[in-house]
Amino acid sequence: MKKLSVNFLVIAAFSLLLLAFVTIKDGGIKGKVSPDSGAVHVVAVAGTDTIKGDLSSGSFTINNVKPGTYTVWVKAKPPYKDKSVENVAVVDSTVTDVGEIKLEQ
Repeated sequence: MKKLSVNFLVIAAFSLLLLAFVTIKDGGIKGKVSPDSGAVHVVAVAGTDTIKGDLSSGSFTINNVKPGTYTVWVKAKPPYKDKSVENVAVVDSTVTDVGEIKLEQ
């Protein structure tokens, strides 16, 4: 009986440990570029990792972002200049809103 209880506890602990790793999800980054027609694309950069975002009507989302600190870079259309936002922190299962990124001429 004791051996059965110990085995059950070991299996339960192992199952909970696996569940903890499965429920952790990558985060994301979102924001808006102004003027909305001024951006070509948006990317998040951390070290050698570059993640391209989806851009629609000036709003952007970058999905499946691993936890860390990123620089969000907006490639602009002429006559606007490229712009970046540094030190964007992303944590598990959270979408970080960088707000409005205003492009300058």
